[in-house]
Formats: sequence, structure tokens, C-alpha cells
Amino acid sequence: MTTMNTKDTNESNAEKAVQQKVDQMRKAAGGGSDASAAGRGRLLGLIVPVGLVVLMACLPLLNLSVPGVLPGATYTPGTLHLLALAMVMAGAALSYHLLFGVAGLLSFGHALYFGLGAYGLGIIMEELELGLVPAALLLIVVAVVMSTILGAVSLQVTGIPFAMVTLAFAQAGFVLVRKNPGRLTGGEEGMRLPTDYVPDWLVGVADTRNLYWVALAALVLAFALVTWVQRSRAGHVAEAVRENELRVQVLGMRPFLVKLAIFVAASVIAAGMGMVHLLLNSGAVPHVTSAEFTISLLLMVVLGGVGSRWGAVVGAFVYVILSQRLAVLAQAPAIEDLPAVLRIPLSEPMFILGTIFVLVVMFVPGGLAGLGLRLRALFSRKAAARLQDDLHTPEGLTQEDDQQR
Repeated sequence: MTTMNTKDTNESNAEKAVQQKVDQMRKAAGGGSDASAAGRGRLLGLIVPVGLVVLMACLPLLNLSVPGVLPGATYTPGTLHLLALAMVMAGAALSYHLLFGVAGLLSFGHALYFGLGAYGLGIIMEELELGLVPAALLLIVVAVVMSTILGAVSLQVTGIPFAMVTLAFAQAGFVLVRKNPGRLTGGEEGMRLPTDYVPDWLVGVADTRNLYWVALAALVLAFALVTWVQRSRAGHVAEAVRENELRVQVLGMRPFLVKLAIFVAASVIAAGMGMVHLLLNSGAVPHVTSAEFTISLLLMVVLGGVGSRWGAVVGAFVYVILSQRLAVLAQAPAIEDLPAVLRIPLSEPMFILGTIFVLVVMFVPGGLAGLGLRLRALFSRKAAARLQDDLHTPEGLTQEDDQQR
């Protein structure tokens, strides 16, 4: 009898030990405490952006090639110009993300402020004979005043009427630029950069590397500003207004002022990216003030994922690189030899981009950012399932026990 009791006790102790081991492994699989998991998440959220910025900053010093994506090695002027243009457009897309993704304001006239930055900087330097930095600071003041006035008028209505009012203002700016009043804008041919007032290290193809770094710095600053605005009290209230404006009013808040603040912030950021665009391209053309340019920003935000800052950046890079590479593809001899039913659509980059956009909207809800989150969740579930299976195998328990010893 004593022997049997001892045996039962040993078996019970063994079962308890195994159960404790299972609980420990489940706890480890769950990521430990919530505090440690949150700490790791914040650390990862800091390391990844910093690492990407460092990598992008080093690209002009490296000899990397991505056939079919980049036109040449990363140190060549052509590739650097393409990447810099993508970063400028990413900053502009981030500003549109504030309007559409955060505040829910569908604007068809956001290009007006981008064009203000491009044309305004050149006009101020040329007419007032100011250097680059003083002219840029003055233009920011002009952008704040102009966006406050036009935003206060546009925000008197909401929804589609708001989109139409912003479109009307943008079309007025587009017509003004093309009419070339006082020979300031250059009309259809565009305006050239007044190089006499720009530092020599920012002028010419040989200085594309410097312009690339300026574009990268502008993108980082735009991302930081958008993050700060979105996480501020105004950003949280704007998101609440987007979901239910009446409820925000009932709570005693003033949705109009919050939306106006978001509108001004987005416009000023767009104007800043317009100034970098002027330097990068050594001039400005009427296209940057057109409704088509605003639609391009909207496509970038939707392609990347509405509501995601990283989605806006990725969507802009994909859009710009696809536009460039599809234009090259349209002139390829292989396309010219195809039947007309295939040659005509494939020779139109905008047709292909439109098709890709439709497919993303239909089959990838949430855009590229949403696709990334779903893939991450899928792999996490698979890893958790494999770990749960290992918990029930003696080999898994023995291996974990050996590692702890």
C-alpha cells in the first residue's frame, strides 16, 4: 500500500511539473507581461524607422542595383533623382493623409498649396531678391495665411461640396499660373529656378546627391510633423469628428477649429514639399497645381492604405517608381510588336496604373499597409500554432528543459 501511495505521489508531482512547464512556455509564447511587450514594441517602432533613414541616407554612397525597378545603380544621378522625387511625393502624400486619412476631408484642390510652394519660392527669390532660407521662411508665413483664409471658406460646407469648393480654388490657381501674370510663372513652359539666389551645392546634375539628402530630410521632417499632429489633441478630436461630428459638438468641442487646424497643417507641409520639388527639378510646371496632381496624391494614399502614415509613404514610392518604369516599358520594342488590342493599353502608363488601383481597391482592402498587417498576423498565427503543438510533445518539453539547465 505504501509503495502504491508513493507511486501515485510521484506521478502527481510529475504531472504538476509538466503542467508548470506548459504554463511557462505558454507565458513565453504570449510575449511575457504586457509591459515588456509594449516596451519591445516601442523599441522596435523606433529602431525600424531610424534604420530605414540611415539606409536611405547611405544609398548615394553605395553601388546597389535593382534591375527592373531602378534605372541604374544607387549612386547615379538618374536613380538619385527618381528616389528624391519619390520622397518629395511621399511628403506630399503624408500631408494629404492628414486631410483625408485623419480628418476625413476629401479635397480636390490640395495641389494648390504644393504649387504655392514651388512657384511661390521662385517668385519670392526672384522679385524680392532674397536668399533661399529667408524666402522659404516668408513663403511658410504666406502658406499659413492663405490656407487659413481659404480653409475657413471651404470648411463652411462638408462632404462633396467641400471637395468642389477646394477644386474651384485650385482651378483658379491653375488658370492663374498658365496665364503668366506679370511674366512671373512662365506660363505653359513653366518657371525656371532662379539659381542666383540658391547655394551652388544645390544646383546642377553634379549636386543631385545633395538634393537627394535634402529631399530625405524634408520627408523625415514631414513624417515627424504629421505624427505629432496626428497624436496631438487636435488630431484625436479630428479623428472623432471624422467618425461622428455631431457627437463631438454635443461634448462641447468645436469641430470647425479642429478641422481648420488640420487643413492649415496639411497645406503648410504640402507647400514645404513644393519648395523641395522646385529645387529638385530646377523649376516648376503648371501640372503641379492641377486637379490631376491632387488625384495622384489621393491614389497614393488609397494605394498605401487610408489612415496609415507608412502606407502613404509606401504608396507614393510605388506610384512614382511604377509611373517611371511603365513609361519606359511603353517605349520598349517588345510592346510595339504586340497586336493593337494589347499594344494600345500597355503603351499607356496611366491605364496600367488605373488598373492596378482598381485591383487594389477590390482585392486588397486597406491598401498595401493592410496587406502587410494581414501577412504579419498570418505568420504570427502560424508561429503560435506551431508552438502550441510543441507544447504537447515530450520532445518539446525535454528540449526546453535542457535549454534551461
